[in-house]
Amino acid sequence: MEHRAKSIRPFIGAKDFEVSRSFYRELSFKETEISPDMSVFETGTMAFYLQDYYNADWVNNTMLFMEVDDVNRFWDDLISLNLPAKYKNVRLKPIVHLDWGSECFIHDPSGILWHVGEFKQL
Repeated sequence: MEHRAKSIRPFIGAKDFEVSRSFYRELSFKETEISPDMSVFETGTMAFYLQDYYNADWVNNTMLFMEVDDVNRFWDDLISLNLPAKYKNVRLKPIVHLDWGSECFIHDPSGILWHVGEFKQL
């Protein structure tokens, strides 16, 4: 079988849809409303769907990985947004360096865990 996929777009939930929409817009994702209870957020060629739906077991076990070209620059930009002071439950964890590369972490207002990383050049 030959995959001719163009993208993968996960669906994620939101405990408070309006708060999550605001959070992702502040992270510079471009929002397109699909319906009153769903939006698609895009950056570059990457996108995900945000739903006005919350199931604690699902959301608390959702993790996404976003590759960036410079995790240090991303971290500096992220810190400057001061998101934990603006959004309840948002947590940031600093960059860690691993065998495969480096990554930092963002917990969104609903509990979704984002890994944002940069792979080592071989």
